[in-house]
Amino acid sequence: EPTVRTELMEQIPPIAIFLQESRPKFPTAFFEYLMPIVVRYLTDVNNQVRKAGQEALLILLEQDLVAQSDIENKVCPILLDLSAPDSDDEYKVEAVNIICKMASMLSRTTVEHMLLPRFCELCSDGKLFQVRKICAANFGDICNAVGQEATERLLIPKFFELCSDSVWGMRKACAECFMAVSYTTSPEVRRSKLSPLFISLISDTCRWVRQAAFQSLGPFISTFANPSSAGLYIREDGTLSIRPSAQDVNSNSCQPSNNITVMSSSDNAA
Repeated sequence: EPTVRTELMEQIPPIAIFLQESRPKFPTAFFEYLMPIVVRYLTDVNNQVRKAGQEALLILLEQDLVAQSDIENKVCPILLDLSAPDSDDEYKVEAVNIICKMASMLSRTTVEHMLLPRFCELCSDGKLFQVRKICAANFGDICNAVGQEATERLLIPKFFELCSDSVWGMRKACAECFMAVSYTTSPEVRRSKLSPLFISLISDTCRWVRQAAFQSLGPFISTFANPSSAGLYIREDGTLSIRPSAQDVNSNSCQPSNNITVMSSSDNAA
């Protein structure tokens, strides 16, 4: 029964945490018994079971309970199969969503070598606009996961494609994550490539795209500031914040700091 498998998936994370805490007694139980079930249910015929399996996997990754070898040898191959060009449409949409969500939880090497090539392919998927939409909405997170060199070499050309996509929702998603993408690039790329691209979005024929671009204008401009002098930095949750100066900290040592936070692309997308 699908409901039984779904319920089982919901119990996997707390069981895994228990096994981790009791590892001397159960050294291999999670890797031998539970992890294979999670991987298998990612391809279950029932979509509710698959969804429960995906949620369980993300929790396990977030809690750092999955071994690097299992990620590279079991999880990534399944996701690459599900997101292949000839894969079923529903499976492909789910797989790209998981790839985007798990990118921030994996090592940069794993993301760049195993997942980034497929992500770049999916950005150009001409069959499903839903796939391109997910890629556009999570573009900033992928850039942050792989760093400046891979972003400028592989991702920026794909970002240009998505910013000129025929579907206005794609261009809107790009406008919303523009700050996060810009923050990952060098000042030269920011000035010579991203600035003209942003002007095209702020002049878009669709008012929803223009509105999203205007909302991202301030955050985008802030990426041109020198972080050491302006005090700007990106938090782990993707928000842009201002670090108070030493003088402000000394003068308000008895009061809580009032950091100014600007909403990031991920917050807008939510």
